[in-house]
Amino acid sequence: MRSVTVKAPGLVLTEHEFSVPLDHADPDGEQITVFGREVADPDGRDRPFLVFLQGGPGQEASRPTRLPTSPAWLDRALADYRVLMLDQRGTGRSTPIGTLPGMSPREQADRLALFRADAIVADCEAVRDQLGSGAWSVLGQSFGGFCALHYLSAAPAGLREAFFTGGLPPVGRHVDEVYSATYSVMRERNRRYYETYPQDRDRVRALFERCDAGEVVLPVGDVVTARRVRHLGNLLGMSDGAARLHYLLERDPASPAFLADLDASTPFRSRNPLYAVIHEASYADGCATRWSAQRTMPEDFREDPTLLTGEHIFPWTVEDDSLLAPLSEAAQLLAEHEWPTLYDAEALSRCETPAAAVIYAEDPYVVRTFSEETARLVPTMRPWLTNELEHNGLGADGARVLDRLIGLARGRYA
Repeated sequence: MRSVTVKAPGLVLTEHEFSVPLDHADPDGEQITVFGREVADPDGRDRPFLVFLQGGPGQEASRPTRLPTSPAWLDRALADYRVLMLDQRGTGRSTPIGTLPGMSPREQADRLALFRADAIVADCEAVRDQLGSGAWSVLGQSFGGFCALHYLSAAPAGLREAFFTGGLPPVGRHVDEVYSATYSVMRERNRRYYETYPQDRDRVRALFERCDAGEVVLPVGDVVTARRVRHLGNLLGMSDGAARLHYLLERDPASPAFLADLDASTPFRSRNPLYAVIHEASYADGCATRWSAQRTMPEDFREDPTLLTGEHIFPWTVEDDSLLAPLSEAAQLLAEHEWPTLYDAEALSRCETPAAAVIYAEDPYVVRTFSEETARLVPTMRPWLTNELEHNGLGADGARVLDRLIGLARGRYA
């Protein structure tokens, strides 16, 4: 482990580089780096750790500032904790994953299979050991919540508290059940969107015609397909997503500003390749996915392309994107991979770790009914169901969200 401490306005930052096995089943094999930034109030450097696990997969941790405070929940966290912001393996300053040039598709797939939630939790335990820390608390946002639930299931002795924001995953549900449910939520999201912005349906159709004619070309040279444009529906689960989509669609599709915004708004291009390539595996609790989102797409979505899709991955998600295409064969292999289980329902039913979760009532990414089912499974879980906030509630109103979760886990609320 290597560590460097620096001071920023109102914060003390200690930057750690941890060496962990690429494959935790082979501890003496190849080692990779996991980066973590310890964030403390100048008067709180001895407070217990709160580990932040970001959404994704494939997203790095937040980069903290105090003036102004960012992320929004940081001040509330630092009142009780010092925060460890981990760049999950393959992201940020951790050893990058990239598109794995020089490897065969089989080698690429075998490596990518080592970047799921179970490996991230094993990294956390290795980091905890290297820091010499006792049990710590964890805050999991979205996919980070999937990691946190695996943590409760596989290594509960490492946790003193667990907080979930829009990330309480289903347990024992087949991936097809998950994607079928997300389409139902996205159907309603589309209805509301076109009810609010009725002119945008014609704009979407016109944009598809331009795509079919090969007239929409991103600054990087990609000719955008209509099926790729449908991924813009992923915006609709965020508090500002509908407005952002409308302001994009009102632009002239031939303008440089539109093309730049389209490039930035296409979800799977703007992030680490892990987000697209192993996303479905996040829901594979003991099964192969076999392109579940494609197989379970309802007839109305197949017949009406103006029904925009959400966080749904398809073979063409990878094939149509020049940044992802080098992994397309590996993605096909991963779709057939039989993934091990992520959660031990029996262990979770015996959980003694205080836990609390905010469940967003109309979340198109992590469906409410499955989250409530999981909350009932875990005896210590205190759920907070709300329709005041969207999936990005931790970013939009972070101090209130985290304060409520801490209070629930510690019994301050009935």
